[in-house]
Amino acid sequence: MLGPIFTRELVTVPRRSGHYAARAAMIGLLGILGITTWQATVGFSRDATLGETAAFGLLLFQIVAFVQLLLTMFFAALSAAGAVSQEKDRRTFVLLLLTDMRDYEIVLGKLIGALLPILTLQLVSAPVLALLLLLGGIDPEQVWQAVVVLLASAVAAGSLGGLIALWREKTYQALALSVLFLVLYVCLTQGLGTVGPALSPGTDWPTVQAWLDPFLAMQTVLEPPPSGRADLAPAYGFVLVMIVWCGVMNGVGIWKLRKWNPSGEPIIQREVVVADPNAEADEAVAAEKRARAHAAPGQARQVWPNPILWREIRTLAYGRRPLLVKFAFGIVLALILYFAVSELNRPGGRPVFAAAYGLVPVAVLSLLLVAAQAVTSVTSERDGGALDVLLVTDVSPKEFVFGKLLGVLYNCKEYILPPLLLAIFYAVRGALSRTPPDTPAGAVLAANFGPLIAVAGALVVLFGFAVALGLHVSLRISQSRMAIAHTLGTVFFLSIGTLISIYLIVINGGSFGNQWVSFISFLVLGIGGLLYVLSADRPSPALSLASVACPLAMFYCVVNVLIGGRPGTDESADPLIPFMVLGAAFGFTIWAMLLPLVTEFDVALGRTAQPNES
Repeated sequence: MLGPIFTRELVTVPRRSGHYAARAAMIGLLGILGITTWQATVGFSRDATLGETAAFGLLLFQIVAFVQLLLTMFFAALSAAGAVSQEKDRRTFVLLLLTDMRDYEIVLGKLIGALLPILTLQLVSAPVLALLLLLGGIDPEQVWQAVVVLLASAVAAGSLGGLIALWREKTYQALALSVLFLVLYVCLTQGLGTVGPALSPGTDWPTVQAWLDPFLAMQTVLEPPPSGRADLAPAYGFVLVMIVWCGVMNGVGIWKLRKWNPSGEPIIQREVVVADPNAEADEAVAAEKRARAHAAPGQARQVWPNPILWREIRTLAYGRRPLLVKFAFGIVLALILYFAVSELNRPGGRPVFAAAYGLVPVAVLSLLLVAAQAVTSVTSERDGGALDVLLVTDVSPKEFVFGKLLGVLYNCKEYILPPLLLAIFYAVRGALSRTPPDTPAGAVLAANFGPLIAVAGALVVLFGFAVALGLHVSLRISQSRMAIAHTLGTVFFLSIGTLISIYLIVINGGSFGNQWVSFISFLVLGIGGLLYVLSADRPSPALSLASVACPLAMFYCVVNVLIGGRPGTDESADPLIPFMVLGAAFGFTIWAMLLPLVTEFDVALGRTAQPNES
């Protein structure tokens, strides 16, 4: 009923090599979360009581539900957007429009085909959530509501990503706008709790928010009222709203499918120079006319010595409307900063991690956008057939690599500067280091200068890592969709894994001794995943060492800040030591990724074997 596109995905998805590996990894992740949570709450040194077992089951259910919801929304939006954008880059989406398939078969077929692996993972994890019923503390209705919220969120996020990909012609714009619009939607629904009562005081705005916001809907599932509900549960209201949203977004996509595609870029004809029959002898005039004839109208532009860098900066290499992405990022940034600054001025006093309320979401979002720009700068060239042509020119590997790197950094300056400026703002406000309220301004700046250098330096190193990672992965992996997934997934899991470790340490009162086995498991998974992304096809000693050093450095920084620094007290660890460890590990990784591309370009791309290889 959904057409041949969906039928093909339904048949081929189980045949892919990573299908069963992803399902096993999902169950393994849930198991590690369970072991970690048990160590953080009860431990293996004694037998748990029935009350402790029920509390553990509820806490694990909450952690698993929120982690799954975050991962589901992120990857569903990017998977649906990438499925359409990759067809456009390869110029095969136009061929789909030339077939006799109906518009809804193309739109819904691409959407459900892209979401099929994610929905399968959700169904695989449902029995694991049901097993938590044996521990107590949760109700079967909660498990069912959590599953339907996860499925509705996945389809809604995928519909958003698919609609944006049908609208935009470039992969980077589709990926970036999908993430930004998703974050913007969550910010707006969260803001209804502040703006709504002023507009309509008699409305039950918490229920309205729960019907719109996936995180608040999941919160109502995890924390139901003790007396039960007489009306419709917010989780079911959320599912109904998401069904309406999906119908609207996919309806617009079906309606605008052939209006948006092909993108309608004007085809500029080459000027034809006709010789004047009355001036055959005037060779100088004819030569001047031929010199003025070129493909693009107007004055010819001078290309820089590095043509790659010139194209990245001076042309529309990433679409005709790149400002749209930056405008959406500005709106999301303003909403995050409004919430973050309000935490500094809280009447009861600022929280212990006041700087994290602004720096963490802005930094993670900026890292994702920078990594997306870096990986698509190469994948778009490959899918368009321009990369192979470019690599046979006389452009040197150094010009290509550094042209791409500097071009990405220049185009992403609007994403790189806000976290750095926000760190300066927090340093001026005295939020990076604990100081008494009556401390003079000069003393506040002096106390926050060291943490500012550490935070700003760490951000610069992580941005460099994101750019180098995108270029490294996109050149080594020929499948564009897999290269994008590996790059963005690495940045995303690096951020989420760090946040999960921080949360587990915080809920256990800063104790590390009861959790070292679980954290070693997290480190092993992180090292294995990074090793697979960096050097699975062509391993090297430097990349293997970097895969071990980066997770260890991130974990050392977390432990040093949360345990050695004792947040909320007058004691603090030296912030420069974690920065030096982080800078050394990720700086070495950047060097290990870029050196082969500059010195042995063909070998790094797998086009030429090394002398000792058969």
